[in-house]
Amino acid sequence: MRCHQRTTFLLASGVSTAGSFAGLTAKGWLLLEGANNPLLLGLHFALLTLPTLLVSGPAGVLTDRIGSERVLIRAQWALLAAAVLGAVAIPISHGAQQDTLLLLSTLGIGIASTYELTARNKYVALLVDDPDQLGPYLASFSVIFNVGKLVGPPIGGLLLAATGPTLALSLDAATYLLPITTLLWLMQPHRDQERRSAPGPSASLGTAWRDCGATLRHVLRYTGAACLVGFFHPGLAPLMAERLLGPSPLALGLFTSVIAAGSISGGLILQRNATALARRPALLLGISTLVTGLAQLGLALRSAQAWGLAMAFLIGLGTAALLTGTNLIIQVHAPQILRGRMAGLGQIAFLGGGGLSGLIAAGLSLWPPLGVWGCFGVLGSLGVLLGGRELLLRRRMRLG
Repeated sequence: MRCHQRTTFLLASGVSTAGSFAGLTAKGWLLLEGANNPLLLGLHFALLTLPTLLVSGPAGVLTDRIGSERVLIRAQWALLAAAVLGAVAIPISHGAQQDTLLLLSTLGIGIASTYELTARNKYVALLVDDPDQLGPYLASFSVIFNVGKLVGPPIGGLLLAATGPTLALSLDAATYLLPITTLLWLMQPHRDQERRSAPGPSASLGTAWRDCGATLRHVLRYTGAACLVGFFHPGLAPLMAERLLGPSPLALGLFTSVIAAGSISGGLILQRNATALARRPALLLGISTLVTGLAQLGLALRSAQAWGLAMAFLIGLGTAALLTGTNLIIQVHAPQILRGRMAGLGQIAFLGGGGLSGLIAAGLSLWPPLGVWGCFGVLGSLGVLLGGRELLLRRRMRLG
């Protein structure tokens, strides 16, 4: 029975993710087509990710204080409302006003997603019967998330080409109804196993940071730095696809799907080796950063399209291993009472760093001495140095 619940919740999350990426693909293409400005694409991704810097702390504190299930349900309703704003923006506005509404929709999704992801990371522990099942189940969300990334962009691209953006954005909004229904009527988690924090200073984000231990603090700091130099591709995907494959919504769908295929591969590796890899954080995260950096350097070579797509696959694999690996490490090895706040700290590290990375990459790509390909070379070199240093200095680090 509990196994069926886990599968149902996983599938509902996957359908919602596919709809979300269809919507994000449509928005990104509309913004690029309307303004043809890479900075607007960077801003779009930043509005999706940078709210974590302000919201992840309160989201983690609230999750540990009132319970993960209540926060998760509220976050799903908020996601639905923000997605509806993006859908209705198309028929009721145009030009700069439409761009503003689309960006506001993305901002709302970014804020609500912070609460949703924070609460979900703690909630899934209430669906497993054995602590040893937690690591593989957490990694399963990476796989299903990236399957959504794989099928969502082509759906968004096809809908854009065939019927325009309204249907793609409407699909995004409708898919949030499935996880809401699942949470309200189908789930029966082990609510009695959840530990909640008491009011007061002990419930703060700072307390979680101090109490999680030196190794987990290093994992969070390292992940933030790695994302700062290597997690810009979601924001610049339309521009990268245009330069590599050509100006077409279908080209964008193909490019993002190749990245998603790499991400699925990274997630499957972690799912099958979750317990062992979570115990060796420096090895897992260092290799992930190194693979991503080398792939970015490969893109900077400006070789054939097949080569570029192979590098995009490796970028997807490396970044998925980094983000999923961080989440595995901090959730499996943190005390249960801290897991909501640890999820918030993890989001600050990888989504906050990624949002800044998108803006940095957009700025570098507009600098004439570098351009898009030179930007990949600079950031890829920094990633190789960062990952290599981690492997050299901390490869023997162990947890548990």
